[in-house]
Amino acid sequence: MRTQFTNELVALTADLTQMCRITHEAAERVTDAVVGADLAATYEVFALDERLQTMYGACEARTVVLLALQAPVARDLRHVVTAIQIAGELSRIGRLFSRVADQVYRTHPDPIAPPPVLDVLAQMAGLTAECTARAQRAVTRGRHTPADDTGADTMQTLNRKLHNALSTTGDTATETTITLALIGHKLARTLDHTERIERLIHFLDTGVPPTAQIHPDDEDADIAE
Repeated sequence: MRTQFTNELVALTADLTQMCRITHEAAERVTDAVVGADLAATYEVFALDERLQTMYGACEARTVVLLALQAPVARDLRHVVTAIQIAGELSRIGRLFSRVADQVYRTHPDPIAPPPVLDVLAQMAGLTAECTARAQRAVTRGRHTPADDTGADTMQTLNRKLHNALSTTGDTATETTITLALIGHKLARTLDHTERIERLIHFLDTGVPPTAQIHPDDEDADIAE
């Protein structure tokens, strides 16, 4: 029975690693879609999101079985519960990328935005690729050391640049401006999910709950207050 449970945990971790790889690939493809109005990349984002949602459903089913039939305790329980939470975060990232790609699809063959705005959105998308890659490394290794730079400050700066660029682009319709601002918001939200994944991995490794973990960004916020 114990051997079967261990094998199930290994399989669950392998699924999470695969989901992380797919999420990072989606981040790279959504960057290509935004930068080049690339319809092929857009379709790939849709396909990758569909794979993520399918795998999330499979992970959810696997964890339900493990919890119901194996009644894990201590670290094993922490492993199972953390796994389904991470899968959920990856699923949400996939949905966000799919919505960004949907806007590329709607505006094709035209670029998603005028050059000044497009440059900022491209940087934001590129940052999501970096952060999904870091989350993937944390899941693969099963441990995470909080970094001095989580990317959150950079994303906030880019978000401000986006709003400034939108406000100075006078020939852009109000509805389009709102849509582009929402796209920036969706890209920024992916960092919330990657950061939570990293905190969940730290919880799995150390037992310190995500809400009790102190990150450099948290300390900076306390100093600012």
